[in-house]
Amino acid sequence: MSEEELTEYQELYEHHRFRVDAGQAPVRIDKYLATRIVNASRTRIQYAAEAGNILVNNSPVKPSYKIKPGDIIQVLLPTPPREIELIPEDIPLNILYEDDDVIVINKEAGMVVHPAYGNYTGTLVNALMWHFRDMPLFSTGELRPGLVHRLDKNTSGILVVAKNEIAQNRLARQFFDRRTGRIYNALVWGTPDPPEGTITGHVGRNLKDRKIMQVFPDGSHGKPAVTHYRVIESFGYVSHVECRLETGRTHQIRVHFAHIKHPLFNDAEYGGDKILRGTTFSRYQQFVKNCFELLPRQALHARTLSFDHPSTGKRMTFESDLPDDMKKVIEKWREYTSGKAEK
Repeated sequence: MSEEELTEYQELYEHHRFRVDAGQAPVRIDKYLATRIVNASRTRIQYAAEAGNILVNNSPVKPSYKIKPGDIIQVLLPTPPREIELIPEDIPLNILYEDDDVIVINKEAGMVVHPAYGNYTGTLVNALMWHFRDMPLFSTGELRPGLVHRLDKNTSGILVVAKNEIAQNRLARQFFDRRTGRIYNALVWGTPDPPEGTITGHVGRNLKDRKIMQVFPDGSHGKPAVTHYRVIESFGYVSHVECRLETGRTHQIRVHFAHIKHPLFNDAEYGGDKILRGTTFSRYQQFVKNCFELLPRQALHARTLSFDHPSTGKRMTFESDLPDDMKKVIEKWREYTSGKAEK
């Protein structure tokens, strides 16, 4: 496994690390780990290994791998190793699809996906815990909704959640291998040139403000990130664009477009909440402010998600229409610029 691949593997979280003792006799890795990880059954370990999430000396191994003295074993899982208590809450969900393995949600803007500092309640995971409350493993607390990707609080659209561990491991592996399809719609300031292209540049935590991300073109920090885009409709001052993710870094689309000087419309964290294009006429200034009020968030929507079903292998694709706030603002720009050209 290359250094780049190993870096990207950290999209999964290391839960356990072991160095095999010098006197250890050869034994299957699933058996070895089952005796060393509290509350981890051999079956659970096998699921992780079959999905490629158990590494020995930085390379994935099968459950049958025989460990050797000096081996470095890592157990990587799609969820952070430390989580706060998850409390079920009766919050309505827009469910597009559900079966025994997965549930596909159309998330509204404003909903946090996972409880964290400052957002312990009212999240998608709290809502899912309520939705799953009658399933034995969820009601006893032995299982939690399996997040394999996330959407920012103020980004709307589709995400898939696993309902069991084998589904979670298999889906997480698909995201890591870039076998999922993710298409977003965004409204950005100005018109990207060329109108169809690719944005690259490592994405990592901002060196001065850890709450936001930053592009590192020289690759000195962060992880490789690739965003393909095309302009759907240009209004001069702003443009409606489609984005296809090749990688899925935190804030990737938002920080990539900010990096090329076309931040997302009303994206406060990346400078898009200011009037960046257009005239100083008071009528225009008021028009933009009205748009900000109609769309009080970054203009980003996860429109399409494709993945292989973790049990059947069938390719599944889900689509979500643009939400009303984005539709209304795009229509307002269309009307405002009708018959005009940016001066």
